[in-house]
Amino acid sequence: MTHLLHVDSSPRGERSHSRRLTREYVEAWKQAHPGAVVTYRDVGRNPVPPVDEPWIAAAYAPVERRTAHQQEAMRISDQLIDEFLAADLYVLGIPMYNFSVPSTFKAYIDQIVRVGRTFAFEPEDGANPYKPLVLGKKMVIITARGGSGFGPGEPNEQMNHQDPYLRVVFGFIGITDITFVHVEKDEFGGSSLAQSIATARTQIAQLLER
Repeated sequence: MTHLLHVDSSPRGERSHSRRLTREYVEAWKQAHPGAVVTYRDVGRNPVPPVDEPWIAAAYAPVERRTAHQQEAMRISDQLIDEFLAADLYVLGIPMYNFSVPSTFKAYIDQIVRVGRTFAFEPEDGANPYKPLVLGKKMVIITARGGSGFGPGEPNEQMNHQDPYLRVVFGFIGITDITFVHVEKDEFGGSSLAQSIATARTQIAQLLER
């Protein structure tokens, strides 16, 4: 049975374009996959804690030697990773903040990209010591941006630290089948924004048809 994990990271409510489009995508996907499992997590309104020193100490301690305090430090991370690994398809809503991702989504990434769980470290393989452990998954990322022109060859390409970062960090743990859908020109509004949203909806419809 296919399992979809839906994650939103915008702190906005009904004004959020990324939230609205991830919801539309997931609802249409559910209609096409009756009986499939959908898990929802909202890190925009319910942020996960950032990594701290107890977390780091626990993450790099052998499981069998962790203290009760270290086990508690890993509790949320374990829950998030278990939830993440259970899914086959990810649908993520991520607005662009200052040319990258919101801090709440960065905290989520820091909780789930963890040695021994989503990647392995094998120092004896000097050429390639890092091994991805999350394989055979697909991901759809729906972004929302105030400006535009962040694509390849466009004027603001060098300012785009969102797409490249997400490709690298999820590729590091093994997810390379990633499709981006972008809503742009939120700060311009009017017909420019409306056209961008319409284009994004067309892309989503094409993805769902596949």
